[in-house]
Amino acid sequence: MPGTNDAFVKFLGVQKTYDGETVVVKNLDLDIARGEFLTMLGPSGSGKTTTLMMLAGFEVPTHGSIRLEGRSIGNMPPHKRDIGMVFQSYALFPHMTVEENLAFPLKVRKFSKTEIEAKIRRALDMVRLGSYGKRRPAQLSGGQQQRIALARALVFDPKLVLMDEPLGALDKHLREQMQLEIKRIHEDLGVTVIYVTHDQSEALTMSDRIAVFNDGVIQQLAAPADLYERPQNAFVAQFIGENNRMHGKVVAMNGATCKVEIAGAGSVQALAINVEAVGRLTELSLRPERVKLNPMPGSLPNVFSARVADVIYLGDHVRARISVCGHDDFVIKLPNSEGVTQVEPGAAITIGWKTEDCRALDAP
Repeated sequence: MPGTNDAFVKFLGVQKTYDGETVVVKNLDLDIARGEFLTMLGPSGSGKTTTLMMLAGFEVPTHGSIRLEGRSIGNMPPHKRDIGMVFQSYALFPHMTVEENLAFPLKVRKFSKTEIEAKIRRALDMVRLGSYGKRRPAQLSGGQQQRIALARALVFDPKLVLMDEPLGALDKHLREQMQLEIKRIHEDLGVTVIYVTHDQSEALTMSDRIAVFNDGVIQQLAAPADLYERPQNAFVAQFIGENNRMHGKVVAMNGATCKVEIAGAGSVQALAINVEAVGRLTELSLRPERVKLNPMPGSLPNVFSARVADVIYLGDHVRARISVCGHDDFVIKLPNSEGVTQVEPGAAITIGWKTEDCRALDAP
């Protein structure tokens, strides 16, 4: 991950309430490194956008402080924070050409005409729209408008770029293209980016680290692979990627592992990640792709008989919904390596998984 040991952006005990009763952001402590691409991910109302708006200067913290390059920015107006912003709505001036839109933040900052021309040319080349300078926003596609909005946020060489759901208005194909484009620009420029989204696949694709928000609190802060492979609580496991959940009671603990009794379905060996004690309830988390079909006898500690409810063919893999351990919505994913469907609806199958692939987390 780029950056130094010193935090470029620092939130210290930040709280935000609008009515004095409901706290939208609760005691937020967060360090962001220079050059990092950090995504704030979470459902609507989780506090991620409010956190971004406080950093931008459009909202004021109720308590705590925010520092940029070691300086408190609490009393600094938004236009003096040297921060670029990209919004879902693009926020381009419809009566201006592309060049005039890009020139606006440069004129406000009193750049010379020569500097403005050079910076506009460089910004348009960066988003691969060098020949579009004379067009107006209405003459551009949605993807092109988003590229221009990105260019305008970067044209004055800001210290920091904030992006609030910038791809939400684009269709799936354009959104995936723009994810890669934004990541390329970030890597080329080395600028610090803080990105807000509720789309977990977008966060996994683009980020150096992801802060998962819920109820005004960061539930887990980690690299994408860590969040997906090693969720620390049930909310993160369910919010990041697809996840099979099974509820049970801890009946034994042995170091890093535990034994969980599933009502009417036997016991499961799992990693004890967020388990209080023997006798307490827990939620098991298991990714669909970690489930093995028809494992060799004795090869896995967790083996169960199951029945296939339905099968969806998805090209590179097959997604099957099965009934197992008292759950009718258990999902497995099978790679389509042979070009044929390995299971059929109604079939009786055996499935299994490793202890380390099943995580015992906090109770629901």
